[in-house]
Amino acid sequence: MDQKIIKEGLTYKDVLLVPQRSAIPTRKLIDVSSNLTRGIKLKIPIVSANMDTVTEYEMAIAMARMGGIGVIHRFMTIEQEAEEVSKVKRSESYRIDTPYSILPDKTLGEAREIMRRNGVSGLLVVDESGKLEGILTRRDEIYEHDEFKLVRELMTPKERLIVAYENIELQEAKKILAKHRIEKLPLVNEGGSLVGLITSKDIIKTMEFPNATKDERGRLRVVAAIGTKEDALERAQALEEAGADALVIDIAHGHSEMVINTLELLKNYNIKIPVIAGNVATPEAARDLIAAGADAIKVGVGPGSTCITRLIAGVGVPQFTAVLECAREAEKYGIPVIADGGVAFSGDIAKAIGAGASTVMLGSLLGGTDESPGITLTKKGRKYKVSRGMASLGANINRNSNKDTENSDYVAEGVEAMVPYRGSVAEILNQLVGGLKSGMSYSNAMSVPEMWKNAKFCKITDSGWAESKPHDVEVI
Repeated sequence: MDQKIIKEGLTYKDVLLVPQRSAIPTRKLIDVSSNLTRGIKLKIPIVSANMDTVTEYEMAIAMARMGGIGVIHRFMTIEQEAEEVSKVKRSESYRIDTPYSILPDKTLGEAREIMRRNGVSGLLVVDESGKLEGILTRRDEIYEHDEFKLVRELMTPKERLIVAYENIELQEAKKILAKHRIEKLPLVNEGGSLVGLITSKDIIKTMEFPNATKDERGRLRVVAAIGTKEDALERAQALEEAGADALVIDIAHGHSEMVINTLELLKNYNIKIPVIAGNVATPEAARDLIAAGADAIKVGVGPGSTCITRLIAGVGVPQFTAVLECAREAEKYGIPVIADGGVAFSGDIAKAIGAGASTVMLGSLLGGTDESPGITLTKKGRKYKVSRGMASLGANINRNSNKDTENSDYVAEGVEAMVPYRGSVAEILNQLVGGLKSGMSYSNAMSVPEMWKNAKFCKITDSGWAESKPHDVEVI
């Protein structure tokens, strides 16, 4: 019987980083960049969770602009998730390779619907062969009330447009935009066909967010989640086609034959983008997923604030121990670990990184921000947003609402909750990164790899945790 008690499990609250002699003069010099996968580097090691109350395209855009990355949740149709990915990829790039366009004989109503649906302020007008005919902007149509008027009657024709050839450099494009005081510069090939678009708005964004997580074409990076059901390959292919930079195989018990089989399926079908697998909590699980081809491991069984797997199923490993042991195993193969769940304070991020994680995934901490898709509520004069675990009853009902599926035998392993409204995600990330840098400075770590090497921990008691928080005063 004693052999079944295999180890002690520790949470972030059970340990503290031990302060060490430090030669770091200021936190501003600390580099917190780290790898999501071996081929994707983030300027800040923070990932927004693939939860339906946390990450859709708005959160993913905000995360990437700040130097992190977002994971679009999978609880929607394949087409909807692919469109979420597409919105992120189109949101920001000094060059848009496939700008939204419309035929000249379409109506104003149709044009407005395309602009509304895709959140753009103008459409390029092309003929059936793809040749540029003109441009329709808000300025052209804002005062027009006839929804049936044809686009060709309202557009600015190509004869009055400033255009450039497809091989133009960024600096030259900036000069043209400034000289002619225009916001959009269509790109054409020698035959006059539309091949791209450069906008002043996107150039400004590039300068405004210098740490943004971008791909080789200057587009924001985004990750998308898939499951292990029969549509896994179809969904993965659609998301890769839409421009996803990586996939996350997302189920509660990642040390499962279903995950291993799905990993092998994706690799055999030549999915070229990295595939992250999880969630797991043991080194054996990490080793098996790496052997199956995982490009990163997501660690966390039951630590999330809206997760009750440990109560309902009696299963899990306290998160600090899980991260520590999985990271030790993954390090042997050069595979990054994502610490998913259990983070309540910025200090927990420092502890997770010190334990060996490359990045940290956040759910409820970001669920109260402007960019999260959760419903906003007001209670006793205070604003809240709804956050829920993806194994909650509400989440299960929502994803099965359009299916002939019974919920009567579903056992929820998550809850729905309210989290305080916290403003913009940028403000939250700045605070969290500041706390992480502070923890690294106490550990004499100028970089994440140095934090892995230098971090030392002490185990604390309940009294030690109580002493760590404000005490013997009334907080105002």
